[in-house]
Amino acid sequence: MKWQLFYTEETLDKVLQRVEKPARYIGNEINSILKEDADIKIVLAFPDVYEVGTSYLGFQILYDLLNKMPQVQAERTFAPWPDMEAALREEGLSLYGLESKRPLAEFDIIGFTLQHELSYTNVLNMLDMAGLKVLNREREGLPLVIAGGPGALNPEPMHQFIDVFIIGEGEEILEDLVQAVRLHWNDKRRLLRALAVIPGFYVPDFYQEDFDSQGRSLGTLPRDSGFPQRIQKRIVSEFGELPLPERWVIPWVQPVHDRVSIEICRGCSRGCRFCQAGMAYRPVRERGKDLLVSQGTRALMAAGSREISLSSLSSADHSQIGELVQEVMSQSVNTSVSLPSLRVDSYSVELAKLTKAVRKTGLTLAPEAGSQRLRDVINKNVTEAQILDAARTAFAGGWTTIKLYFMIGLPTETDEDIEEMARLVWKIRDTCREAVGHTKRFQINLGVATFVPKPHTPFQWFAQTAPDVIESRQHLLKDRLHTKFIKVQTTKKKEGQLEAVLARGDRKISQGIYRAWQLGCRFDSWSEHFRPDLWQKAFEEAGIDPQEYAFRDLPWDAPLPWDHIDIGISKKFLIKEAELARKALLTEDCTFGRCSRCGICKNHHHEPLKRGAGQ
Repeated sequence: MKWQLFYTEETLDKVLQRVEKPARYIGNEINSILKEDADIKIVLAFPDVYEVGTSYLGFQILYDLLNKMPQVQAERTFAPWPDMEAALREEGLSLYGLESKRPLAEFDIIGFTLQHELSYTNVLNMLDMAGLKVLNREREGLPLVIAGGPGALNPEPMHQFIDVFIIGEGEEILEDLVQAVRLHWNDKRRLLRALAVIPGFYVPDFYQEDFDSQGRSLGTLPRDSGFPQRIQKRIVSEFGELPLPERWVIPWVQPVHDRVSIEICRGCSRGCRFCQAGMAYRPVRERGKDLLVSQGTRALMAAGSREISLSSLSSADHSQIGELVQEVMSQSVNTSVSLPSLRVDSYSVELAKLTKAVRKTGLTLAPEAGSQRLRDVINKNVTEAQILDAARTAFAGGWTTIKLYFMIGLPTETDEDIEEMARLVWKIRDTCREAVGHTKRFQINLGVATFVPKPHTPFQWFAQTAPDVIESRQHLLKDRLHTKFIKVQTTKKKEGQLEAVLARGDRKISQGIYRAWQLGCRFDSWSEHFRPDLWQKAFEEAGIDPQEYAFRDLPWDAPLPWDHIDIGISKKFLIKEAELARKALLTEDCTFGRCSRCGICKNHHHEPLKRGAGQ
């Protein structure tokens, strides 16, 4: 069938004239793809605003891979800002795919990325704006509504709304998904049963969660023996051979990260005990330098960009990172390279120096905790001397701005740890002055997040710190760092509490999400739209006590709502790490040292990647 633009320019003009940023909704960007015929039509749905979604590397990867498949069309859609939502609803128009302007209800698959928990009400709102029933039990036939990403690691809070969750890496599973839809497009029940027995697909309708007399989860089990007890994460075993997107879609509105990004490594074995990504994306794998240079250069040319990000959870751990940076920079005198997620040490700063040949930028380091004891609790494996050495190297190398990431509310934290954080920042200030002199201006910016316990981490059993304590410690830190040279930005306590409830939630939480959306909750991660009063009302009406989910320690042997999701990391390992955290004992990084026996290499028949430590 030949494609057509289902909404004409005249139809959309009536809507777009009434919104603040119409370029978010017009499509037709450079490098976007519209095929003339396709038998499988997929729309990738990002439940946040266009500028955020177009910055997300995973979105670009999936768009590229799907559109390389014969007779498969992948389009994109994003959460409309409230002005666009109002305009579409007033005109009686559905949310649509940007490429063809086709209403979402006419696609075969709608695939949501659950990048963070505070986007969940946007998922419901986008389904409603597509003219679809929000509850999956009320939908018949296609489109199949699927979801993947970090939020799928605990799918139960969204189980009422999503037909199928993808557990693991999307590149590994796309062919299975497309093939199943081709075979069973006219029988949704048969399609769901076919997907449910393939590793990596979780169909919540075929599972049930049981609760004890106190209403606490006893775990989630299949309704019959034909389905697996646990859903195994899919991983890309040949990551080094996986092609990179070379033709980035160039957004009309400046994205939050305005650069081409190439994934140089996947996974991290540093073992920070709060970090869900560090556990979920194991094992560690990397792409070779020559492939990265050649494909990264082509991506830069296709995008017309001057900046490329060498993306990874720990960029400095790539075995050829120094040579890689130099070769990418050598491709053009105008090329700027950024290295996100650098370690807090002078080697990483020396690496960053290589990237500053074109553009001077601020440097970001993440000590996470202020005291050495608390850094050992979280297994950060960095000392105060290393932090100060990194700061000294940075300011001596020409930086005048440094950003530091910390967290408040970590397990075992006390007020003394906050005092230590302030003392560390003052020491960094003094180190900067020594490096740049007393006459030169400099700035230290602190981003201080609230700790949220996440599933599949050693800290999943620990309670979140109470909001009044978080607020008290935020005030304490700001009071100790009251100077024009240091800026402190903290997160709101109620946003952190909601994130914890949704992250550690069971199936009952879905009722709260549903009611919050009905009451008008949208864009909960945006402070100007976040409505804690409506969320409180929603939980009360759903009979949910948020404190049970956020502020309660969980026993080691307690069944967890996400136990049926197998990411390859053993629960025994996570418990051991939690016990070591309580003793403030470190675990060695297995990339450079001995195996920590987390289970991922054994479970996925993967040989661990070993590199020398002299980087």
